[in-house]
Amino acid sequence: MNGGYRRGGIAMVLPAREGFAPDRAGAIAMVVRRLALAADAVVIGAALTPVFSGIAYAPVRARGTLGYALGVIACVRRSSPSVIEVHQQPRLALILARLMPDARVMLVLHNDPKTMRGLRSPRQRRRTLARLHRVICVSAFLRDRYAASLADTTRLAILPNPLTLAELPETTLPRRPEILFAGRIVEPKGVADFIAACAIALPTLPGWSVRIIGGDRFGPASPETAYVSAMRHAAAAAGVRFDGYRPHADVLTAMAQAAIVVVPSRWAEPFGLTALEAMASGAALIASNIGGLPEVTGSAGLLTPPGDIPALVAAITSLARDEPRRTNLAAAGRTRALKFDTPRIAALLQELRDAETPV
Repeated sequence: MNGGYRRGGIAMVLPAREGFAPDRAGAIAMVVRRLALAADAVVIGAALTPVFSGIAYAPVRARGTLGYALGVIACVRRSSPSVIEVHQQPRLALILARLMPDARVMLVLHNDPKTMRGLRSPRQRRRTLARLHRVICVSAFLRDRYAASLADTTRLAILPNPLTLAELPETTLPRRPEILFAGRIVEPKGVADFIAACAIALPTLPGWSVRIIGGDRFGPASPETAYVSAMRHAAAAAGVRFDGYRPHADVLTAMAQAAIVVVPSRWAEPFGLTALEAMASGAALIASNIGGLPEVTGSAGLLTPPGDIPALVAAITSLARDEPRRTNLAAAGRTRALKFDTPRIAALLQELRDAETPV
């Protein structure tokens, strides 16, 4: 299906640097793939090969921000979609809304709008909201950041990221006595706190092991940065296994086997897809109480203050020593994950597409 254009229908526009293949897709690409399959939409993105199968993909063969924007505009004009969903690119969304007045153009935000060019000031956010069919935020945390200092937010919507539960690997029982971190190996993700906490907790937990999966970025070409190297050495000193980058399928398999998954972010996660994947995979979850993570976790996980190593040690040790509690949290996590299943989120998105544009 790759490479085709469809007149009418739905077009989803990826950020210029977003890979759209199993071995290099980040959270945005994963989300777009799930929603595109549910809506039979065309995805517009960079001319990288290969791409996910089963999805109509329109490659933009241009370099640089301007070249990519012009390529997207050309794709959209050829296909004339009735709905255009632009991920993470507010200025491009505004241009498309002006050039395609008969289309319903929506901007989907996965990060803090106050840090994005074109949305940093209330005036910019107000203008963008007024000119688009909807601005969609993936969490209430992001919605509140966007809505700050705005009087009219009727075109602002919340749509959580989806996870296709039917695609997850089968859960392994009994669970391995393993504590898992899976994510990018960068300072804001709290991997240093995880290693420090496990260095204290692991000697008190006979039979338990700790593993880290991740690299500086997505894909097998993820570089060995100075920070990754430092974390690798710190993990070795703490008796923690450091696997480096692994394909997303391997990460999900690891989550389906580990007893505990920890998401110890220091920064305000816009959503927390890793936490959702852990709950859906049947692991007992520990996460930071910051950003969108509490919205995802609800009462189905243990929340700790970001950067609080003693609190993280206490959560890890108490959960590792309490199998009934792990079992209860795992069951609660699987139940909560049902709220984010792709068919349910796709139906909510379709309602936003079909709704009349507020005046």
